[in-house]
Amino acid sequence: MEFFYRCAVCERTYDISPRVMLCPQCSQVQQDGRPQRGVLDTVLNAERGRYTVEELSGGHPPWSRLLPVEARYFPDVPMGPTPLWAPARLREALGMPNLFLKDDTVLPTGSLKDRASLLVAAFARRHGVMEIVVASTGNAACSMAGIGAAAGIRVTIFLPGTAPRAKLVQALQYGARVVTVEGDYDAAYAASLEHLSAKSLSRNTGYNPLTIEGKKTVMLEVYGQLGRMPDAVFVPTGDGVILGGVYKGCEDLVQLGLADAVPKVYAIQAEGSNAISRALRDGSFAPAGHRAPTLADSIAVRAPANGHGAVRRLVQHGGECVEVSDEAILAAQRELSSRTGLFAEPAAAAPLAGLHAVRETTGSDSVVVLLITGTGLKDVESAARGLPLPPRPEGA
Repeated sequence: MEFFYRCAVCERTYDISPRVMLCPQCSQVQQDGRPQRGVLDTVLNAERGRYTVEELSGGHPPWSRLLPVEARYFPDVPMGPTPLWAPARLREALGMPNLFLKDDTVLPTGSLKDRASLLVAAFARRHGVMEIVVASTGNAACSMAGIGAAAGIRVTIFLPGTAPRAKLVQALQYGARVVTVEGDYDAAYAASLEHLSAKSLSRNTGYNPLTIEGKKTVMLEVYGQLGRMPDAVFVPTGDGVILGGVYKGCEDLVQLGLADAVPKVYAIQAEGSNAISRALRDGSFAPAGHRAPTLADSIAVRAPANGHGAVRRLVQHGGECVEVSDEAILAAQRELSSRTGLFAEPAAAAPLAGLHAVRETTGSDSVVVLLITGTGLKDVESAARGLPLPPRPEGA
């Protein structure tokens, strides 16, 4: 297999290297408060029809032959395939007998972000890089810290001060250096780029093309587990990188001749953090506001890093954006827990809220997959909102 980077805008190609993160030409026209320009796609150059699912799906991690780093560089961390649940009670309640939950809460640090972190860590080991820098609302930070600990790589994290305490504690447990930043994710992102040096590597979502490439494995696994493409996939969407990874995995499967078409993809956004939805509707990104208010912190982003790529792929493949309220997200979180036993953080429950919003237009017999991207244990305080908590005993 051969791999290289290609700019989706100008189509210039580049060798995959630690010093190439963005297209040098297109990134020069970056505007403040708008999505990153010059985001690169990782291109797979492989002969159509040459490989079987059995040949490609094995190894560590699964489907590693479709990743641009040799298997020997990956840390020895369990990385799937994660379970694809067939939730009987939820199926019955929704009247959808072919509904599935892709459960990435079981990954080592509790979120889908481990897929990207593993590839970034392997890439760093291949090139002798000993520090990885990342900005995050929490999950990517915890993920890179945990995978970095297993790989023996120093990790420096920039977190907004509003990040859930559980995520801060988790990152510190792994031994990462944590810097808290006044402001939101976008402020942490800017601070992390200022910290970069010639001896470090950014894991920033979207900025590093491998973050999209690593996340594509979730769809490769879904395809292998179902033995076919699903009809529809519901994806929690903030910066657009998981969405980009979902599309990239589907595109690779079609390119290899293993699948016939890309499924319908629904990008689920919180009403208070809906930049991609607005851009898909309006045709362009407006300057980011000062806040992205939603309790679903993992999808709270003002200027989505992969916004342009997300909109491009949604248009190309006929995807849709669905906006859901925080109230709908919390209701979906409780429903998911009480009907299936799967406790997801708010952002990870958003796909179920999105499914409720479009259920009347989704065929009842359709094969539908909800991506459950992070455990609810990462943000217990948000989950507690609206719950009938019993009173504390006196003196407790």
